[in-house]
Amino acid sequence: MIVDAHLDIGWNAISAGRGFLARPAQGYVISRSSLVAAGVGLVFATLYTAPARAGRSMRTRFVYENAHEANLMATAQVNYYRASGLDLLGTRTELAGYARGWRNGRLAAILLMEGADPVETPSQLGAWSDRRVRIIGPAWGRTRFSGGTGAPGGLTDLGRQLLKAMRRKKVILDLSHMADQSVADAFALWRGPIMASHSNARAIVPGDRQLTDETVAEIARRGGVVGVSFYQHHLRRFGRATLEDVVRHVVHHARAAGSPEHVGLGTDLDGGFDARHAPIDNLA
Repeated sequence: MIVDAHLDIGWNAISAGRGFLARPAQGYVISRSSLVAAGVGLVFATLYTAPARAGRSMRTRFVYENAHEANLMATAQVNYYRASGLDLLGTRTELAGYARGWRNGRLAAILLMEGADPVETPSQLGAWSDRRVRIIGPAWGRTRFSGGTGAPGGLTDLGRQLLKAMRRKKVILDLSHMADQSVADAFALWRGPIMASHSNARAIVPGDRQLTDETVAEIARRGGVVGVSFYQHHLRRFGRATLEDVVRHVVHHARAAGSPEHVGLGTDLDGGFDARHAPIDNLA
């Protein structure tokens, strides 16, 4: 069974009209049928919400101005996943049972919140946990909780409260998009399960969006996993990315982690980019 640790399925359906149950839209690759045909059995389906400042870069008007609007947008995506017929796994027991009984043609999801602004207050986290959100990445760009991509800074007081609430609810921490200081703050505070759902090697492609070898090693030391993104500009600095670039990042992460067991895929395919900016144009 193949696992993809990062797909913006709900966002694509609601913000761009690219429904998950139809065939992939022209120039895109992700749909239920394409994933199943490729042998994918489990996806980490995101609740991504775009802040107003990102409307232009994300080419969307589906943006939020405040936490309540972000909450409503993320809730709409939860409802979409339920309506699409995806099995939403919420416990280790459910995951283990699904893995044991999996056969080609079945597809389930674990919900991952990308950017925590839909959590209006940390005390509200239980409502998201009840909706089967099992993974939260506090950052995308800067959020009320954390510094993020292109926005240096550490965890805010609200961010520290969020991590404590996540630990109580046994929610997994996703370090992808978190600024370096926020990652350091999280390592000092966090004692729960950890991952980076879609982050490549900074040693290959410089920039704060990628992970240092030291961060990968610490994630592995804590038993976590790093997923490799298929976005062209995360794979190489210049030119068209290929699957060889994907392999290069996988191998580099595995060496930094000390074992390939700590490296997987978090393709982010169709997540704000089409097949022109990916190393593949279909999943066959």
